[in-house]
This record gives sequence, structure tokens and C-alpha cells, in this order.
Amino acid sequence: MIERTARGRISRRKFLEVTGVAAAASPFIWTGRSSAAGKVIIRTIGGSYEEATVKSVFEPFTKATGIEVVKVPATLGKVLAMHEAGNMELDVLDAGELGVLSFSQKGALEKINYKAWKMTNPDDMDPAVRRDDMMGDIYFSSVLGYNSQAFPTGKQPRNWAEFWDIKKFAGPRMLADIASGAIDVEFALLADGVPKDKLYPIDVNRAFKSLDRVRPSIRKFWDTGALSAQMLADKEVVLGSIWNGRLQASADKGAPLAIEWNEAMLQSQYWAVLKGSKNAENAQRFIDFACQPELQAALAKMIPYGPTNRQAFKSIPADLAARLPSSPENRQKAFIQNGKWWADNRPMVSERWTQWLLQKG
Repeated sequence: MIERTARGRISRRKFLEVTGVAAAASPFIWTGRSSAAGKVIIRTIGGSYEEATVKSVFEPFTKATGIEVVKVPATLGKVLAMHEAGNMELDVLDAGELGVLSFSQKGALEKINYKAWKMTNPDDMDPAVRRDDMMGDIYFSSVLGYNSQAFPTGKQPRNWAEFWDIKKFAGPRMLADIASGAIDVEFALLADGVPKDKLYPIDVNRAFKSLDRVRPSIRKFWDTGALSAQMLADKEVVLGSIWNGRLQASADKGAPLAIEWNEAMLQSQYWAVLKGSKNAENAQRFIDFACQPELQAALAKMIPYGPTNRQAFKSIPADLAARLPSSPENRQKAFIQNGKWWADNRPMVSERWTQWLLQKG
């Protein structure tokens, strides 16, 4: 998620509704050795995502196991400094794919002990986000968002090629700035006719040539989720790439916004156990517990992120599933961002982006 988590506040009513679900779904008693006096220290990132995770995962975990969850807000740079100093003060890393990959590449993560899992069946987890030293816990998406007053549903662009058609679908647009985490080179290639399964490795030259074509209609390249939602709600732009949670939070408050799920880009947030963890056993238990389908379903009922446990959708109503990035219907329209490509190439893309902006004004 790369710090993309302040998705609007959750109402008290919503908290109570979902807390009830979480409580009903968590009579789980850990069958291993007692850890009543233990704790697990988790890097947290704030916003509505943290609020929802506390209610749907942290509190049920402590109730079931007696293990205290200690939340510590910390930048990835600070956590990496702990690793390099050989003094890891945290146990579990909660971060977006690019961040967790950077820790993996530096040897800063422990292997996840899937063989010891008792609460979750590892085979139920989406293979795309199950790795030796990290496990995806949610999906979110970058989507084609639109103002439904400017484009009534049914008359909006249905794909990125139509988004790029500035004559047929006139109006100011927005795309992501590199400061948001990444720029929309994948969407630029889709607009230029590249199939979803042929996007990687990114043809950077082709992507920037495609961006040249849409640049005249780009009002602004957004750097925060809050800005993207505000511009779309205020009609400063009528179309744009946007994170699904940001758009949904504004739409739920009455803004005339909607999502075109076709060609959405799935991205993921991960749990990982940090090397040098002082509570490594509890960290392993926590990830096992957190990935249960009932808990992922409870989280989805609080915030519109998609489960990575495929069994979770059995506990999610159809109308809610339609709003989630990883629902079977939305998943088949989407593609998964290649985090490894971005981890390897982001500095190069960032430099190219800066040059392009200077040239285009």
C-alpha cells in the first residue's frame, strides 16, 4: 500500500456492526503452548486501515490467545535502521509489497512457518501473494474512477484506451505522480494496446509515448489519496486513476463518484516476521491467526479491501463483494501489479518521470 491507508473515518455504527461479526467469528483458542504473558509488536501505519485491523484482527487475537498486541507507528526507514543496527525492536511488519520486498532483498525477514499453521489453511491463500517470507493480507486496487454527474454510469470510459480518448470522453483528468508510490505506466500501456498479460517487463519508452497523448487533458498528477478523491468529488477532474478505497470512502459520504473495475490494477499489503524479532513465535502465530477467512471477511465489512484468503468470500454478502478488488468478478477483470519489477526499476522510472515533466511543462 506504500502508506496508502488514510481512507476516511469509520463510523461508530459501522464499528459496532463489524465488531459484532468479528466477535462471533473468533471463539478461536490457540492449541499450542500458552503465551498469556507474551506480546507481539507490530509496525502499524495508521488511518482507517489500522482502525479496522485493530477491531477485526488485533483484539480477537488477544482475546483468543492472551498475547498482547503492541502497535508501533514507524517508517520503513526506521525499521530498516533497526535491522542494520542488529537491534530489531519490532516483530511483525505490515507494509505494501514494494516495502516488504525491499526488506526481503536485504535478508531482513524470517521464513513464514506455514507447516505450523493451525488456524488457517495455507492452501486457501491466494498463491499470488503467498511467499516464503511474506503473506499478503489484503488487496486494494488502482482503478478508473469517474464523476457520475459528468459521466452517468453506463456512459463512462470502460477501459484505459477509452480514458485516453480525449475527444470521445472529453474533460479534465488526473493520473498518479511518482510521489504517490508509482506512476501509471501500466495504464499507459493498456491504452496503447498492450494485453494485460504482456505488461511486464514494462516497455518504458512506449509507456511515456502513450502518456504524451493524454498529457494535454491531465489537470494534475496527484501525490496523495486525499487529493485524488477531492479533485474527483469537486469536479476539478471528471476522470482519473485512484485507489478504490479512497474513492469508495468519498462515495459513501455522498460524493457522485463511481468505479470502472475493468483493467484495475491489484496491489497488496503484506504481513512479515522481522529477522531478529524478540517475539518471533508469537509473530508466527499472529500471521496464522490473522489470515483466517472469517477475520478477513470481518475486515472487508469495515473497509473495502479484498481478502487474500479465497474462503473469505463465503462470509461476505454479494453486494459487498461487488465493492471489493479481489472478488471473483472483479479479480477476473484486473491484473496484478508486478512489485518485483517496480522494486528493481523505480529509481530509473522516477528519473525518467522528472525529465518528462520538465519537457512537457
